Amino acid sequence: MSTPGNQVPSQWDEIIAADPTHSTRYIERFRAMQAQGQDIVGEARLIDAMAGRGSRILDAGCGPGRHGGYLHNAGHTVVGVDGDPVLIEAAKADYPGPTWLVSDLSQLDLPAQGVPEKFDLILCAGNVVTFLHPSTRQIVLKKFAEHLAPQGRAVIGFGAGRDYEFSDFRSDAAAAGLREDVLLSTWDLRPFTPTSDFLVAVLSRP
Repeated sequence: MSTPGNQVPSQWDEIIAADPTHSTRYIERFRAMQAQGQDIVGEARLIDAMAGRGSRILDAGCGPGRHGGYLHNAGHTVVGVDGDPVLIEAAKADYPGPTWLVSDLSQLDLPAQGVPEKFDLILCAGNVVTFLHPSTRQIVLKKFAEHLAPQGRAVIGFGAGRDYEFSDFRSDAAAAGLREDVLLSTWDLRPFTPTSDFLVAVLSRP
């Protein structure tokens, strides 16, 4: 989720700058949850249900890799991308199999990193879009559209109260060339309403 070089810093960058141990603690939190038997892959189960067998799936803002690892084990070809190299190293250690890459989402260019094929599904969970700098949000959504196969879909989920209004996100998605297919309020398929405090948007290219 971080931003290399002289690019616009994301909220994640600012958190790491203030607390360099944040990524390590984030990794350990999810390792502990998994060890306790907690469900940490509900989002990935939805993606698996949407995907044809052996689909190509991009885990955008993959963090330490729990969703990409699950989808790989379900038989899909998975590429996980995150700007935080500490999180990517944890993904490589804990979930071997997928292709794990360090890349800022606003600079996403997977063909340049040796991954030319487009994706059947893009998963962007964990409130990733709310960590983006506001000036890069629409750019990132355009990058998602560029990396989708013609019939591909992007599934993006985030909560309210994180300085990214649902209406603004929907406008950004439309401006990025993405069409709303389904709007949900949870990863277990409950409908989105005007009072929902979470949004799961299933988007596609027109």
